[in-house]
Amino acid sequence: MLKFMFFMLLLTPLCFVKYSWWLVQSLLFLISLLYLLMFPYYFCWGGLSYMFGCDYISYGLIFLSIWICVLMIMASESINRVVYFNDFFLFMVVVLLIFLVCTFSSLNVFSFYLFFESSLIPTLFLILGWGYQPERLQAGIYLLFYTLLASLPMLVGIMYVYEVNYLSFSLMKPFENNMYLYVSMILAFLVKMPMFMVHLWLPKAHVEAPVSGSMILAGILLKLGGYGLLRIYMILLGMGMRLNFIWLSISLVGGTLVSLICMRQTDLKSLIAYSSVAHMGIVIGGLMTLMYWGFCGSYALMIAHGLCSSGLFCLANMTYERLGSRSLLINKGLMNFMPSLAMWWFLLSSCNMAAPPSINLLGEISLLNSLVGWSLMTMMMLIFLSFFSAAYTLYMFSYSQHGQIYSGLYSCSSGYTREYLLLFLHWFPLNLLILKGEAVIMWL
Repeated sequence: MLKFMFFMLLLTPLCFVKYSWWLVQSLLFLISLLYLLMFPYYFCWGGLSYMFGCDYISYGLIFLSIWICVLMIMASESINRVVYFNDFFLFMVVVLLIFLVCTFSSLNVFSFYLFFESSLIPTLFLILGWGYQPERLQAGIYLLFYTLLASLPMLVGIMYVYEVNYLSFSLMKPFENNMYLYVSMILAFLVKMPMFMVHLWLPKAHVEAPVSGSMILAGILLKLGGYGLLRIYMILLGMGMRLNFIWLSISLVGGTLVSLICMRQTDLKSLIAYSSVAHMGIVIGGLMTLMYWGFCGSYALMIAHGLCSSGLFCLANMTYERLGSRSLLINKGLMNFMPSLAMWWFLLSSCNMAAPPSINLLGEISLLNSLVGWSLMTMMMLIFLSFFSAAYTLYMFSYSQHGQIYSGLYSCSSGYTREYLLLFLHWFPLNLLILKGEAVIMWL
């Protein structure tokens, strides 16, 4: 694992050489191929070196991180075209990737916390440096304060664990009857997910971020919370059995309310951002049941959402680059304006509403099973959540693709080959993985 990280560290000086854009992008594709060959066939930790290693859960999320970072560079061609600090942008993407790989491959709770917080800095640079509106400063501060304030209790909790227990994930012993530790350890992850009521930083950060910032936020940074919960519940099972109903109720009711909020959005990016909150609500619900199906389903849906949501942000950005607006009042009848991209809108929207054969369906079926198995009462909210999930996706697709075209548009516009490849690389793994579902859902 350490050799792999050194190979990625070698990319940082290459960001500042001539023709660095295509060079770094090609090398990252090569790294993703090399990492694919490192697939762990066993459930134990492998590739161990110093304080890093890789097991089944971290493998998928590291691979997703590398993949999304390559696609971020591919989507941000406009930064390279106008030469807007493009070398520094590449450097930020590579640094963020290194932090994310270190986070997911940490064997130790403290090193996990350290890299978990470090990934915030490059993301903040991406939003503040390449965001579109002046409000990006406010969005950056929202992101920083929400995340930092919630994760400080976690640092105190880790120090307490260090006093009485091991810090290694594989050696930690379960705690009983310590409510303060329970709340302090999971609060940071619930904010990062984000759970309803502590989700306000996410739509703001998404709307103000450049396309690369939105992709990494939706694709990876929300998954840090889910990954942390998957790991940390190994020691909090006792308290979790008694108190998890609180978070489960909030996330299911919140997911339904956020779905209703989606129905009245006029900003494309804002709509996709709120849909992320609704999807993460059901992921938190599945995790909180502490059932095997809930864990597997949440992992599958996290990977599916990472690819699907990232692809939708790419589509929203392509529209924005051509029309100069993200408003659904102007982005109407795009099927006439960009007929070749309408198919990609349809494919990614159908994945967003968990249509087969996407792995979103696989994840949602497992989560529905685990939640209904936990309590039949959850069925009430799940009915609304599933219905409105399809409703806001249809609203987004039909409003943007159909209807009367905006009179200010006077020509037809097709996409570049780069854009079709970008969308294909989001959509293809999303639907291909269903053929080997056990790789995503851990049913080995």
